[in-house]
Amino acid sequence: MKKIIKYIINHIPRPVIQRVAHLATRLTAIFYIGNKVECPICGHHYRKFLPYGYTVVRENALCPHCLSLERHRLLWLFLDNYMQLTEQKEITLLHMAPERCLMDRLESLFGDGYLTADIESPLAKLKMDIRNIPLAENGMDIIFCNHILEHIDDDQLAMRELYRVMKNGGWGVLLSPVNYSLAITREAPANSTAEQRYKLVGQADHMREYGLDYADRLRSVGFEVEEIRYAESLTPQQRKRYSIINEIVYLVRKR
Repeated sequence: MKKIIKYIINHIPRPVIQRVAHLATRLTAIFYIGNKVECPICGHHYRKFLPYGYTVVRENALCPHCLSLERHRLLWLFLDNYMQLTEQKEITLLHMAPERCLMDRLESLFGDGYLTADIESPLAKLKMDIRNIPLAENGMDIIFCNHILEHIDDDQLAMRELYRVMKNGGWGVLLSPVNYSLAITREAPANSTAEQRYKLVGQADHMREYGLDYADRLRSVGFEVEEIRYAESLTPQQRKRYSIINEIVYLVRKR
């Protein structure tokens, strides 16, 4: 199974995966019947989750039903319990490069106030470049942008655009993979090849490997940033049940 997952991730175009992956993984669910793990997003439970990963395949990672990963399940618990997102009404929410596992829940909550956007995803309502967002200034109450900025050549421009379209008093979650043992972000040259980027920053389609200065990079464009280790507020049994990792949640605000 791990070899199949790794081949699919690395050889099939992302838009194709986004359209059909949930159908394929649901077929495998029959082999994972059980009640040892549970996805808090879709509510389905299994004996374990599917393996997943680009370079290193992680065990117990991917929900067969909604395709949530460890970070998505952590994020949903944070949004639901800490930010009480499901109790908010009449808000506008911009979801960059929308994850399928979150889309249905957010669409049902916020209807026309929920806007998905991406430069290539077939799931998104709005096709756009994050470096040039075609939305009005101070227009969105909430913004989610997860695991995107590391792919962008000019991440500071993208951050400024996200700050621009967020309302005064708005908030968002901007997650990126962060190497907590790295003090300063490691950048790949703009003209680097995929092979060079893999060697320099650990993934061929990444332009940088963020370090502990990630929050300061967000602050540099105007955001107030809280670094929240939400997983530490959960019991060991909950972390195991939901199969989540202790990853920092970067909560940003615009005053």
